[in-house]
Amino acid sequence: MNILLTGSTGLVGSALSRHLHTQGHIVYPLYRNPENDKRNYWYPEEGRIHLDNRIKLDAVIHLAGENIADSRWNEKKKLRILSSRVNGTRLLSQKLADLEHKPSVFISASAIGFYGDTGERIADEDDERGTGFLSDIATKWEAETKSAEAAGIRTVHLRTGIVLSADGGALKKMLPAFKLGLGGILGDGGQYMSWISIDDVIHIINRMLTHDDMSGAYNLVAPNAVTNAKFTKSLGRALHRPTIFPMPAAIARLLFGEMADPLLLSSCRVAPKRLNDDRYTFIDDDLDQALSRLLKH
Repeated sequence: MNILLTGSTGLVGSALSRHLHTQGHIVYPLYRNPENDKRNYWYPEEGRIHLDNRIKLDAVIHLAGENIADSRWNEKKKLRILSSRVNGTRLLSQKLADLEHKPSVFISASAIGFYGDTGERIADEDDERGTGFLSDIATKWEAETKSAEAAGIRTVHLRTGIVLSADGGALKKMLPAFKLGLGGILGDGGQYMSWISIDDVIHIINRMLTHDDMSGAYNLVAPNAVTNAKFTKSLGRALHRPTIFPMPAAIARLLFGEMADPLLLSSCRVAPKRLNDDRYTFIDDDLDQALSRLLKH
């Protein structure tokens, strides 16, 4: 397959690109600079995109978006987070709809932030959107694929949870403190964390490329969401380190500002109902085993 990929240098994008190459696919990264590839490039903030019309794309996987956790939130940062997803997805979707040879599938990133703070309740794809900034982002993000959908392109939304990989993302950021024995629960530790291994993310996306019955929103999370307290203990066991230094909610808010509540202290308990219905077999459905394997202990 000829596959166009945005966000190819990110955690998921880089791992996915390597996997697709091993499967014999041709991956065309969509760069932000024509010096990298004069055939396919874009400037999403300017509403400009160029695709080589000599390449007949079979699939498009859209993972690009401003990192939500690399700096404290302020109004400018929040606008960049939102606009990078909304404007980029709209531009790409409209371009795909206008192509003479349209791809058969458009797989577009989203997030389980769609459901907001779920507390103890388990949310699945049948649930309505929640409230808050992250829910607003995911809702508007998904809505911008409408041009591709209206053009008859099978469209899939990846509502992804916390992706576990030793190579990047949330887990890599946690490792230094936990390796020093300085890890601990956040807040009261009762908030749920819906996680998924990088390997499952890659295999699910690969499945979506060829399964014509897969469209709409899918929760990319393992079947067993855990509390922050459980996650903390599991990571400590995987690293053979104690986890006795909690971070009270007030300290988290002081250190991380506005993003502390939605990213660290809120509960997002989500189930992969549609993947279960499709009888997808998870590589990692047990957190202890997943962390042990990913961290090679």
